[in-house]
Amino acid sequence: MSEALLDALTEALADLVTVIDTCDDEVLDPDTAVTWLESTGAVLGRLPAAERRTLDGLFRAAALRQPPGLWRERLLTVSEGFGLTEDTHAAHCDALAARVESFVTLVRDADPATPVPTCPGWTLADLIRHQGTVHRWAEHLVRTRATVRVRPDDVPLDLPEDPAAYPGWLAASAGASLRTLRAADPDAAMWSPGADPHARFFPRRLLHEAVVHLADAERALGRVPGPVDPGTAVDGIEEFLETLPYAAPAAESIAGLGRDSARLRFAATDGPAAWTLTLGGGGFTWRRQAADEAAATVEGTLADLLFLLYGRYAADDPRFTRTGDRALLDAWCAATVL
Repeated sequence: MSEALLDALTEALADLVTVIDTCDDEVLDPDTAVTWLESTGAVLGRLPAAERRTLDGLFRAAALRQPPGLWRERLLTVSEGFGLTEDTHAAHCDALAARVESFVTLVRDADPATPVPTCPGWTLADLIRHQGTVHRWAEHLVRTRATVRVRPDDVPLDLPEDPAAYPGWLAASAGASLRTLRAADPDAAMWSPGADPHARFFPRRLLHEAVVHLADAERALGRVPGPVDPGTAVDGIEEFLETLPYAAPAAESIAGLGRDSARLRFAATDGPAAWTLTLGGGGFTWRRQAADEAAATVEGTLADLLFLLYGRYAADDPRFTRTGDRALLDAWCAATVL
């Protein structure tokens, strides 16, 4: 691609999103504008860190080619609006550290034998061990820049004999993994169990596991799960959808649904976000937008939709509004249990 073409495309995109962002409500429906901008932001947010920095520079250059004035000032905010100036790798690490700290504080003095209803057959000890194992596994993979699959069972655990010591072991395991993750080049190529074969995959994956498992522990101890901020919930939903085709049992179950071209819609009630999933081709595709037609729709808050996808709520839970083909939605939920 020539430099002139790249500059032209960047300038056109910057102009377009600025027009959408500043358009009067009477001209463009505000919810539609937000949906368009969020969809564009989601696409740009999946770029590697180095390419986001490059795009930031291109947006700034496009803005500075304009004469001084309000339009130039608005164009200069495009990068910030799309989070291109943010270090998402570091942000994921920071959010992960906060969730782990909350989890360890919650379970430190709890009975390790407490059942975890949202993880049938597990106790708190099992849940803590699982989290610590995943941290040690991720730390090993990123530190060694693994190029092939390494099973979690192949990584030394150094697990204490007394389950009462598991919280401290988890804290130490997570501390080691976070040090390795923070020091890693996010764009370093390596094996991952999902769609993104780079070091940046792991803090994002561990963060959303931590969000879900903190809620598991809170429910096990009779507490109402704490809030999940909208940005984390949106990213958690999309990370789940991105990773799902790489989870062999779920991928095989989805392929067996036999509903090619059927659409499922998951729509947020606390924001304009909505996701449309289209079955077919032995799997599914998805987009962050509401389809004109869907065979089945479920509506709920962003956090509740995240927990629904992870199987922590049933689709017939009264917190959701369901319309359309309930059998299809139930079949999807059953097929995607991880």
